[in-house]
Amino acid sequence: MRVPEDLDRRLEQLAAEEHTSKSALLLQGEELVLQRHRRSREIGEGLDFVMSHDAELLTRLRMRDRVPRD
Repeated sequence: MRVPEDLDRRLEQLAAEEHTSKSALLLQGEELVLQRHRRSREIGEGLDFVMSHDAELLTRLRMRDRVPRD
């Protein structure tokens, strides 16, 4: 994989500090991107579930918060 010169230089430095290869760092980065995407999708699905199954409750809670209290 070709990477911009600046990124390659920073990867080289980090690889030396971590005693690993640039390739291993790039694989770790790919895994992190995939995990983040999966987690984001799971959160979205969870919110969709709550919004569809608890819509009435959420509406009542919102209305309750709008009622002035003494």
